[in-house]
Amino acid sequence: MPKLVKGANFVTIEDTKDLSEEELAELIINWMEQPFTKRISHLNILVNSKFSTEIDLLLIEHGFNKHDEVITVHKELVDESNESLNTFKDLHTISEEEFMATWEQVMTGSLNPSSLKIEEQMESVKIELGSSYKESCILAYEGGKPIGVTIPHIEAGTLEEGRIFYFGLIPEERGKGKSILLHRQTLGLLVSKFNAAFYIGSTSHKNNPMLQVFKRNGCKRLERNKVYKRVIL
Repeated sequence: MPKLVKGANFVTIEDTKDLSEEELAELIINWMEQPFTKRISHLNILVNSKFSTEIDLLLIEHGFNKHDEVITVHKELVDESNESLNTFKDLHTISEEEFMATWEQVMTGSLNPSSLKIEEQMESVKIELGSSYKESCILAYEGGKPIGVTIPHIEAGTLEEGRIFYFGLIPEERGKGKSILLHRQTLGLLVSKFNAAFYIGSTSHKNNPMLQVFKRNGCKRLERNKVYKRVIL
């Protein structure tokens, strides 16, 4: 069944692949008739690649625009945290201000951009992850200097599904192969810190560096989805 993800100023519908074409069309029409959709500035829906252009046209009719296409991957997890190049610190040992400042750097020029401000991103983390957000908001350090952000967590409503809310390096650390290790270490954290049994990840089909990270770390492709957005400013 589809999943509704709520954050600060956004709502996203995911996991549409098991619906029929008629069920998805009905869901979209019903969703747009709900009063809350008129108050949310960012509405998103992930449309599985199996659906026809009739769904695309229905979304456009309701004010949506195609934003991107994303690739979703899967990996069964074992502890892979043997490499210790990076040091990790969460919000129990660093300030929220330091975390947000580094996260804002990471988003600069990223191939995984967001239309939300950093304050809205942080609020979305708190909403989606709940009281455990401090354990998940992690900075990666190299030689005492923060080089990246990773936000591993267990997907809401599950016990063992590991996700990474956000992942990335500051601009000057990109292109050096460090993202492969940071991602691998984050998968290790999902096992050792969050007791995840498997990992689900996704990124834009245009984000070749992240797709290569997935490949190098043994992740297998699950599905491709079109991302439709309706933005009211």
